[in-house]
This record gives sequence, structure tokens and C-alpha cells, in this order.
Amino acid sequence: MPDINTEKVCFVIVKARELESEDEGIEADASDAADDKFVSVLTEAAYPTIHRELREYIDAMDEDEQCELVALAWVGRGDFSAEEWDEAVAQARQRRQGPTSKYLLGIPLLASFLEGGLAELDESCEGYAADRQ
Repeated sequence: MPDINTEKVCFVIVKARELESEDEGIEADASDAADDKFVSVLTEAAYPTIHRELREYIDAMDEDEQCELVALAWVGRGDFSAEEWDEAVAQARQRRQGPTSKYLLGIPLLASFLEGGLAELDESCEGYAADRQ
């Protein structure tokens, strides 16, 4: 079972969800959300900041945590089962090339895969508050 702190995984999930929710292609403007009836609250303006924050957070993890985060995404994606956890971590360590953050941030639906991985391992982010980090 994972040694990585579940709260760290939950922080990555929250930030990955923020990235996924950005309205790509919509020009940021100076309008007030209430004026446009909240049609577009999120814009690309926040994307670089959130992306950088998440990249730096993952890069600051130690190698074991990074490998477990990758393995968790793989379990959530269905590449490995919960019973194959040790094999998933070993594969993540063996396949490691370049920054783990770059790999993870390139996975579409990363937040969903991490949540699925947690669920497979009987963990969840229920009750997690993102402002704890």
C-alpha cells in the first residue's frame, strides 16, 4: 500500500481539477462575472500559475513519492490493480525518465485517475481541504 501522504495526493487532485476546468480558448477580459451572468468564470489567465504551482509541488516530492503518485495514476487508469501495487511502483521507478511532473501533467484526466487509484486502495479525499497545504 502507498506510503505517500493521502493529503499530498488530494492536493495534486484539487490542482489538477483546476487545470482541467480552465476554459481554454476563451479570451480573458476585464468583464465582471456577475455582468456576464457567470457564463465564463474561469479563463486561461490563471492556467500558467496553477500549472507552475502543481509542477513545483510534484517536483518537490522525493523520488519515492513521485513514483507512488505515478503508480496511483496507473492503478486509477486500470493499468494495474490494487493487488499489483508493488509492481506498479517498481515499474514507475524503472520507467522514470525526465521530470515526473511533466509526465503526470501530460496525462489527460489525471485528477480522475488519481481519485480512482485512491478508491482502489480504499482511500479518498473526503474531508480534505485544499488550504491545508
